[in-house]
Amino acid sequence: MAFGVSVLVFVLVHLSGDPVLLMVSSDAPPDVVDTTRRALGFDRPLYQQLAQYLVRAAQGDLGVSLRSQRPVATLIAERLPATVELTLAALLLAVVTAVPLGIVSAVKRGSPVDRLAMVGAVAGQAMPIFWLALLLIALFGVRLRWLPVFGRGSLAHLVLPALSLSTIILGRLARLVRSSMLEVLGQDYVRTARAKGLAEPRVLALHALRNAAIPIVTLLGLQFAQLLGGAVVTETIFAWPGIGRLVVEAIFNRDFPVVQGVVLVVSLIFVAVSVVVDLAYAALDPRLRSEAA
Repeated sequence: MAFGVSVLVFVLVHLSGDPVLLMVSSDAPPDVVDTTRRALGFDRPLYQQLAQYLVRAAQGDLGVSLRSQRPVATLIAERLPATVELTLAALLLAVVTAVPLGIVSAVKRGSPVDRLAMVGAVAGQAMPIFWLALLLIALFGVRLRWLPVFGRGSLAHLVLPALSLSTIILGRLARLVRSSMLEVLGQDYVRTARAKGLAEPRVLALHALRNAAIPIVTLLGLQFAQLLGGAVVTETIFAWPGIGRLVVEAIFNRDFPVVQGVVLVVSLIFVAVSVVVDLAYAALDPRLRSEAA
């Protein structure tokens, strides 16, 4: 997967324009342009550039930024912790909000609480992330002056970006938790647990939620990559110094190595998360462990 994405992005970014024209002045002589193009290796056929890039990438060399003249791997290593911090904060916020909301909606199916929660979930899915981010900035940053609206530093800087980013999956997760819980609440083992006199919170947490967790874990794993993609918009609006903002700057500057490096790293992260999700299946469902044995 990462290989295919790398090839596709490489071809697309090289078809977007000539970066040499951005690095030299508009009145530069043709021989200067040609010399710069040869120095950067852009005078060779595209397939040769692609082959060289893939060989170097396999060795951990993602190239050098055309703008800053710094190794792309170094730039990504500096920005990646900020993006991971923001993504994990948004994911945690979505989980602690959506899971209880979905459970309550399933237990009180058809009640006003259920209807209100699901309307809120649908509204959250339909809400553009950039619009919500600007609304939060206007309210909590400009009008109330409670929270900072740009940069990264204290925990307060994380609140608004994480809240904006979490809405990408919050509504979808709440609806999935509700539907998964409704499927298991009518099962025999849940009725048996209740007949034994177990407390309702224990029945819901240990018997119902655990058996409903597999589709929830699947969604969280798949949506992790979407959060990384959504971080591009969020980081740009809140001036968050992550790889999302880095790749936006690189796109405007036609800094091909940076764009390719960021996409490759994000693809590898997505593959790693998919492996972790597969391993989590066995922990959640004993039947999978017995089949594997």
